[in-house]
Amino acid sequence: MTLITLVRHGQTDWNRARRIQGTTDIPLNETGRADALAAAVLLADTPHHAVYASPLIRAQETARIIAERLELAPPATTDGMREREFGEGEGMLVPEYLKRFGDWHAVPDGAESLETVRDRALGALDRIARESRRRSAPTAESVIVVTHGGVIRALLGHASSGTLPREGDVLRNGSLHRFEAGPGLLRLLEPITL
Repeated sequence: MTLITLVRHGQTDWNRARRIQGTTDIPLNETGRADALAAAVLLADTPHHAVYASPLIRAQETARIIAERLELAPPATTDGMREREFGEGEGMLVPEYLKRFGDWHAVPDGAESLETVRDRALGALDRIARESRRRSAPTAESVIVVTHGGVIRALLGHASSGTLPREGDVLRNGSLHRFEAGPGLLRLLEPITL
C-alpha cells in the first residue's frame, strides 16, 4: 500500500484571472509560493518519503518548495501528472470557455477528454506506487504528487465513482487530497483544504 497525497500547484497569474492554462507553462506568482508553503506546513504533520511533480513549471516550483520545507530529496518529474490539454480552449477566460463549449466535459479541438486525463494519471500513480513499494517493502510509504486541478478532478471522479467533485466545488490552489494506492486500487482517504 502506498499513501499518495495529491497537491494542486500554487496560484499563477492565470489562476487569479480565471484563465485556462492547460499545458501552457505559467509560473507561480507570490500568492502561489505562499500556497506551496502553506501546503508544506499541512504536510509536515505526516512523514513523507518522496515528492513527484508534473513537468509544468508551476507544479515543479510548488514541489520544490514543499520538498525543501520537508527536507526531502528534490522532486522527481512524472509526465503523466501534467495538466489536461485544453487545445483551442487554452488561454480563454473560464466564463468564455463555458459559454463556448458548455461544460468541463467538452473536448475542444486539440484537447484531451477527462477520461484520457484520468487514464494517463492512473498509469502514472500506478508507476509511482510500484516504485514506492520496491523502496519500502514491507512498510507503507507516503509520497506527495504535485499536479493540477484537471488531473485531481479526474482522479476524484474515478475514486468516488463520479460523486466528487460536486458541481461548483472549487479545488483551491495548494489543496491536498490523500489517497491509498495499490495494484488496481485508488481509494480517497480524505480531502484536506487550506
